[in-house]
Amino acid sequence: MSTSIGKKIREVRESEGLTRTQFFELTGIPETTQKEYELGRRENIGIDTVMKITNHPMFKKYTTWLMNGETNEAAGQISPALSPNGCESTSKPQKTKKVG
Repeated sequence: MSTSIGKKIREVRESEGLTRTQFFELTGIPETTQKEYELGRRENIGIDTVMKITNHPMFKKYTTWLMNGETNEAAGQISPALSPNGCESTSKPQKTKKVG
């Protein structure tokens, strides 16, 4: 049994620790629309909506999983279950220098 795209969107949002408001701020998808998708009240999700999610740097890692339910860890394509905290740091912490 496959997971609906709405449930996948919810899993992505929750795995990243985001509220619907925060997800809206990142993707531009209104909170009410997200809720309709997530609860299965609205099943026809257009490509524009999917692109708003997958084009955001935070969510690119979920593209393959959102589209066909598969992952490719070697290519950096994961599912929310494989993202322990959702938040992955892509930069090294800055070293502090003593001045003076």
